[in-house]
Amino acid sequence: MSRILATGLLAFCLAVSSASAAEELLPPFGFRWNDSMARVDAVLHGAKAKIVSREKKENREIWIVEGLVHPGLKRTLFTFKERSLLGVELQYEYPDRTIEWYNQRMGEIRKYFDEKYGTGKLVSRSRDTDTDVIQTLVGYQWMVGATMLELFYFSAQHDTLVYRTISVDYKAL
Repeated sequence: MSRILATGLLAFCLAVSSASAAEELLPPFGFRWNDSMARVDAVLHGAKAKIVSREKKENREIWIVEGLVHPGLKRTLFTFKERSLLGVELQYEYPDRTIEWYNQRMGEIRKYFDEKYGTGKLVSRSRDTDTDVIQTLVGYQWMVGATMLELFYFSAQHDTLVYRTISVDYKAL
């Protein structure tokens, strides 16, 4: 009887530990939440990426990084609090792509995250046409354990000048 109880307890512990692992959303590029600034800097240096700016905002430090190799990735923002990694935002730009292509890409990414983390919550859908610059913002959010994932599409257009970006933002809460 005690053997059955011990086996059952072991199976329960393994199930709980694998469930909690599924509830953890890790930042990209093999980083872990609370990685030190020194570790992130060393990995970026090894990847030949360039920290183009370091900004202090309130009690956080934000690094803007370029040169990480991923299709369409223009820049990555790393956010630190108390010298520990708290967030990673990937900003993608595809200058030669149409709005239809961006809409399709957003749908593909959203579907991928929905299948992996459950249906995302619409957190923003706006179109501002009050000025000469037409701005559109669409955003979705997924909560996974003590982390949050956000997907945003932003565009600004003035006559023939167009700026569009898709961002994927990983945050530890």
